[in-house]
Amino acid sequence: MSKWLLRGLKTGKKTTRYPEVAENADGVSPGLPDFGSVLPTGFCPAHIGADDEEKDIRSCVHCFRCVRFEQKGIDWQPGYEWAKTAEPAADGGRRLGKAFRHSAHIRIVDAGACGACLSEVKQTGKPHYNIHRLGLFITPTPRQADVLLVTGPVSGNMVSQLKKTYEAMPDPKMVVAAGTCALTGGVFGPSFSCSAGVADVIPVDVEIPGCPPPPLAIIHGLLVALGRKPSAVIGPAGGSLDERRMP
Repeated sequence: MSKWLLRGLKTGKKTTRYPEVAENADGVSPGLPDFGSVLPTGFCPAHIGADDEEKDIRSCVHCFRCVRFEQKGIDWQPGYEWAKTAEPAADGGRRLGKAFRHSAHIRIVDAGACGACLSEVKQTGKPHYNIHRLGLFITPTPRQADVLLVTGPVSGNMVSQLKKTYEAMPDPKMVVAAGTCALTGGVFGPSFSCSAGVADVIPVDVEIPGCPPPPLAIIHGLLVALGRKPSAVIGPAGGSLDERRMP
């Protein structure tokens, strides 16, 4: 034990300083495509970027096919503060209130996810991200949860279980949907076996796009749910975009 203590004192603090300071380390986020770019119809498997398709950034599966388009790669915006309040906001825009801004308990539900989003969620509890320092704690029971964090498109056999979990949570409560599948059904739904995302089953308050969203995007989403960070505005309407592109 003493060796670990001495090593920690020697190496110093390695935990990210976000949200107090922006995280600039390489590899913390894959970024998102720029809404302003246009691709041929049918080129994007998620139907984003074509001039005659609905442009829903929440559908992006991070295949990067658009980046490597041989004629003109799509513009790419870096960053990780992607979380935004759902539209329309659940139950008329409910809020947890100031009492929950410094401490909240989170119940995580895998509603048929492939495992990628859950892997990123797990990273938030490890030393580099350490959400405990922000007063965020994972709870195994919905009866002690303030925030419900859901991944996956909600497969058929998870519909009733998700509803029961939501109903067991005390008020006030917030629901955060994390990942493309949780927002739109992704490549799996809507289909005979799953829904078109969490909002098809229970009210959603905060949406975190990404396939999968990186740990910092998940942390941002939780902070948005607690009222500690403002909701993101994604795309050209949100202001300036970084013109860098993924390699």
